Amino acid sequence: MQTQEIMSEDKVTDGDESRLVPVTESIRYRKRAQNAEKKVEELTELLSQSQKQASNLNGQLNDIRTEQKLTQKLIAAGAVDVESAVLLAKARMQEQGDTDVNDLVEQLKQDKEYLFKNSRENVTSTRTSGAKDRTNDVYAVLASAARKAANSGSRRDLHEYLKARRNYL
Repeated sequence: MQTQEIMSEDKVTDGDESRLVPVTESIRYRKRAQNAEKKVEELTELLSQSQKQASNLNGQLNDIRTEQKLTQKLIAAGAVDVESAVLLAKARMQEQGDTDVNDLVEQLKQDKEYLFKNSRENVTSTRTSGAKDRTNDVYAVLASAARKAANSGSRRDLHEYLKARRNYL
């Protein structure tokens, strides 16, 4: 028995010559082409997803860089509550569109003065509500300790007077 190859109607041209291709080979080529087309579609979809993800990551990176610049500028400007100042600055950036960070900090410093340290004020602690005002009592305490030390002549009383004087003055 001889096997006879069935020739397909697909013709392959080599220059001027035309020849017939066996059907099995033609089917194999067609399947390979279909598989290649499926792979191209899958890879195209994968590429578009990767590009979307890359653009999202670039946007996030730009947001983080902007927030970092804002934080640095606000700290340099003397912001007391940096987190609140950053949130306000971000809100203004969204309202006004892209603006310069330095201009935004200056504008925020003018509009919201309470968020920044006032460089003219001294940084001293203030009394709490439970602390007593001792300015009037200081001289009375020192005077009584001085009288007690002078009258008794004791070193202990003298030491307590000097200690009180050092603490109050």
